[in-house]
Amino acid sequence: MEIVEEIVIVGGGVAGLATSLGLHRLGIRSLVLESSDDLRIAGYALTVFTNAWKALDALGIGDFLRQHHTRIQGNLTTSTISGLQTSELPFKAKGKHGDHEVRCVRRKLLLETLVKELPNGTVRFSSKVVCIEESGFFKLVHLADGTILKTKVLVGCDGVNSLVAKWLGFKKAAFAGRFAIRGCVDFKGSHRFEPKFMQFFGKGIRSGAIPVDDSTVYWFVTWTPSSKEEEQEQDPAKIKQIVLSRIGKVPDQARALLENAELDGFMSLPLRYRHPWELLWGNISKGNVCVAGDALHPLVPDIGQGGCSALEDGVVLARCLAEALLKEPTEEKDDYKRIEMGLKKYAKERVWRSIELTSVSYMTGFIQESRGKMMNFLRDKALAGFLAAFMLKMADFDCGKLNIS
Repeated sequence: MEIVEEIVIVGGGVAGLATSLGLHRLGIRSLVLESSDDLRIAGYALTVFTNAWKALDALGIGDFLRQHHTRIQGNLTTSTISGLQTSELPFKAKGKHGDHEVRCVRRKLLLETLVKELPNGTVRFSSKVVCIEESGFFKLVHLADGTILKTKVLVGCDGVNSLVAKWLGFKKAAFAGRFAIRGCVDFKGSHRFEPKFMQFFGKGIRSGAIPVDDSTVYWFVTWTPSSKEEEQEQDPAKIKQIVLSRIGKVPDQARALLENAELDGFMSLPLRYRHPWELLWGNISKGNVCVAGDALHPLVPDIGQGGCSALEDGVVLARCLAEALLKEPTEEKDDYKRIEMGLKKYAKERVWRSIELTSVSYMTGFIQESRGKMMNFLRDKALAGFLAAFMLKMADFDCGKLNIS
């Protein structure tokens, strides 16, 4: 069975749903294919920085999400070697694009909010893409259930193991040599954490905690495992034991978060990223196909820009596609050329931003999780404040509105 669609978006995560909603706000319908049976909420929460709030406001859902999440006032960094605070950075400072705004947002609520704003039937669940074919000026998207979708535009938002990115010629994202675990702890009453982003560094491990609202705190740990620890990466009980033995000198309040966390949060995920030169020389778009979000620029989490940059991608891509698609339809060849130019414009607008985020996040993680004595000394004595400030600098960005010329 062959079904004709204007735009097919592969992947119902942050990038895919943001792109679809951006297009919907501009009067353009799309179909989102999600391989899972329901929304993917792995990751529990994400830190949403200034740049992402600008994107959420452009999509028209920023104010709703603000009502449900605590505004974070600053960053506190502590050495797990000495147990001493190494830097404090208030988030009051103004950037080039206005006041900084940071909140930790529940991933489930973000995705549900994006879906609620879309027309019924926009997201098709249990729709695994197995093959992509050329068909003149169209692409044929083959699904595991035998369905074939014929589309004018194909957008890959299908994550770090993207089939669309592979079709465009990108290699598999590189392993960063580190793993991550994360979760949320829901308190029966007030959690009594200050509205601050707390980070703890030392001896190859980085951990942190950030309030989501008055009764929920998000926590995370990233670390470079030994070969023996790597073998135990799929056993949640052993991972919890390893993490608690390695986090070092952290405040009792933070340690209690991990001690009380459910074991289902201790699922170890390998961190992956794309080499910057692949973004420079690769095909972000090709003809009527492009990629966005983790399919384009998988990031290590050290500057908190994974979900934020995916929201940026969604707004920019929707705007560039709308400029091409809202013109009077002509012959298939002319429509294809307009779409191709629109996607090239998107790629040009996103390539250097993607390279910058990929490079900075990797280097930040390398410094934060170094085990060397010299790097530990430099990080604790000189670089802690610099790294925190860099996190804000990367968030001082405006992807623009959804208006088209």
